Amino acid sequence: MTQYGTLRFWALVLSILGALSVIMAAVGTIIWAVEVDGFWQTIGVLLIGGPISIFLATLPIALAQALRALADVGDTVSAR
Repeated sequence: MTQYGTLRFWALVLSILGALSVIMAAVGTIIWAVEVDGFWQTIGVLLIGGPISIFLATLPIALAQALRALADVGDTVSAR
């Protein structure tokens, strides 16, 4: 039995939030690319703005992995 269920629960919540964030960032990038005027602005959105927004949207996933790692370390240390 683990004593770190709360950390694992919040890791799950953050993973779901991160997945939704990445999907919404991708959809927003596509909408943004359609709305700008001109070829070079569209290329700029797709090559610069889109990857940056999707990268920042993955922050909750990284935090979820950190919480899971903390829970794993806690379980390992408390088992000894």
